[in-house]
Amino acid sequence: MKNKVTVLDNYKKYKEQILYLFFGGLTTLISIGVFAFFTKVIPLDELIANIISWVIAVLFAFVTNRLWVFESAKDKGIIKQILSFYAARLATLGVEEVLLLVFIKLLSLNSIAVKTTAQIVVIILNYIISKIFIFKK
Repeated sequence: MKNKVTVLDNYKKYKEQILYLFFGGLTTLISIGVFAFFTKVIPLDELIANIISWVIAVLFAFVTNRLWVFESAKDKGIIKQILSFYAARLATLGVEEVLLLVFIKLLSLNSIAVKTTAQIVVIILNYIISKIFIFKK
């Protein structure tokens, strides 16, 4: 009899990555939505709007990462985790701000398209940083 791998087996095996992508996707939607609101409705400068969207998205990301993705809500040291999380996110905010500066301000590309593409880079970097440094087991 062959070993049958079920969807549930795969979910259990890749639960962390699946949840990270799910909540990362929600975080990205929040970030892009807030960015679009502040650039198109208000309108604010793209770099300032990005910082506002970052603050809101990072708060959402920390809560979801701590509770569901890395399941570290029972861990002590929440202050250390918050500081590490925000420090890491500041680093990727810097990467994102540079991308926006170059591609929106200097090259005049579509701000929403650039923001969306930059978010893909940020998601990958944030996962690596979170997994290795912040929510390590």
